[in-house]
Amino acid sequence: MSDSIARKKVDGGEFTVLCIGGFLLSIAYGVTFLIPVLVGQRGGDEALAGLIISAATVSTVILVILSGHIADAIGSARAAAVSGLFLAASALGFAMVPSVGLSLMAVGFILGIGWGTFYALGPILVAAIVEPEHRIRFFALLSGSMMSGIGAGPIIGRIATSWSMPIEAAFAFAFLASLAGGALYFLLHIRLTKAGKILPHVNKISFGSAREVIGSQAIYSIIMVGIGGAIFGGLSSFQTSYAKAHGFDYSLFFIGFMSAAILSRLFVAGYVVKKDPLYSLLVLTSLTLASILLFLMLTSNQLAYLGGATMLGVGYGLTYSVINGLAANEAPTGLMPQSLLLFSLAYSIGVFGFPLIAGNLIVSSGIQTMLCVLLLLAVLNLAIVLFRVAHRATQERNKASVRDNYKHSMTGDRGRRGAGQV
Repeated sequence: MSDSIARKKVDGGEFTVLCIGGFLLSIAYGVTFLIPVLVGQRGGDEALAGLIISAATVSTVILVILSGHIADAIGSARAAAVSGLFLAASALGFAMVPSVGLSLMAVGFILGIGWGTFYALGPILVAAIVEPEHRIRFFALLSGSMMSGIGAGPIIGRIATSWSMPIEAAFAFAFLASLAGGALYFLLHIRLTKAGKILPHVNKISFGSAREVIGSQAIYSIIMVGIGGAIFGGLSSFQTSYAKAHGFDYSLFFIGFMSAAILSRLFVAGYVVKKDPLYSLLVLTSLTLASILLFLMLTSNQLAYLGGATMLGVGYGLTYSVINGLAANEAPTGLMPQSLLLFSLAYSIGVFGFPLIAGNLIVSSGIQTMLCVLLLLAVLNLAIVLFRVAHRATQERNKASVRDNYKHSMTGDRGRRGAGQV
């Protein structure tokens, strides 16, 4: 299908609304990177901050699993609109609850409800209005919009503090942004309904469908996004602590990361998707690994700090886009939504679950130890890609060998038939 036909399939501004709404809702997740600062001002440490962030893991897992059922019941766009209410409630909770501990853990649980639902259904909405050969590019555009919101969250916090405003002001802004994003998705639901683009009941996931997806090639992308989520969650959730320990301005990390992730997804993703995805992943996962090495080794250079964030934005940002498309395109026939739900589930476990481990590592052994663990995770992702490349090369050699043997056998048969005729 040509680009012009692809654009017709998403005409009427639906995709634009999808991206703007995604940007606004993602701000609520982005401000969670300020939780260590918020908790620190109230007498807590990184371990407590990690516990609060990871409280979202339980609700995220539940909602990602249920999101397909919810989408089938009320529509994906309307479900995303409802998720905006939960994200708004969590942002308001972080801004208003004065203490730390169980009360903020409850707020984190509410955050997981909103983010788990929205994050799982965003790609499904894209897949509903975009043909398979264009999905990686449109996934990149949506994820670029979401990354803009995620990166904007901590930058808003930095601006607030520079204007002598409390850090809670960033969470209050996220509250308003979530309400606006939810309203846009409700309007999107109305537009999709009128255009007849509401999907039939095909989104819910079951043990049987999950087992089929896990047995397919899509499992590699699902594992990789879980590991990538842990890397992103560890670096972003405690970037304020890392910057403070080394005398950096944490906003530099988010500016460098966000700019690189957005620009690469908008302008480089179209080039990358035309290349062999496995070879692209070799380069991108290596770039992610190199960025973590920079954070580990060059701890007194502000320019290297910005460079590491930029490398991470390109490496992690484009890796995500490529494996998101692979998770959809390598899914078993008829199970693309279920594959994307498992993809979202793995990411959510990594991005919300790892901060619990990271926070305890920082308190017990220091920030460098946590970075060493992230380096090992980056090596693991690279190893998965190397395995896939080697496995594919072996399969191609075997197929070539079978073809050669077949040709030789056919040539021999013709030779014997010819000799018999003489």
